[in-house]
Amino acid sequence: MRKMLKARILEEARYYIHNNSTLRATALHFGVSKSTIHKDLCTRLWDISYPLSIQVEAIINKNIAERALRGGMATKEKYINLKKQV
Repeated sequence: MRKMLKARILEEARYYIHNNSTLRATALHFGVSKSTIHKDLCTRLWDISYPLSIQVEAIINKNIAERALRGGMATKEKYINLKKQV
């Protein structure tokens, strides 16, 4: 891989781990698409730094597990606010 690509991927991984971020938030921070971040952190990082990829994978799995709960909370909040308006 090119040197700049490796540097970008490592920087994304460190940001993702340090901030306990989401893929979307990381993509927004770096100004790239969510798909790019996903490809970098789930596929390319494995070849560059195995220990970092394990940490990233743990955060991704946690975010996936929490996704349904966050969505449910947002929906609940939406309907509570709609009920208050009526």
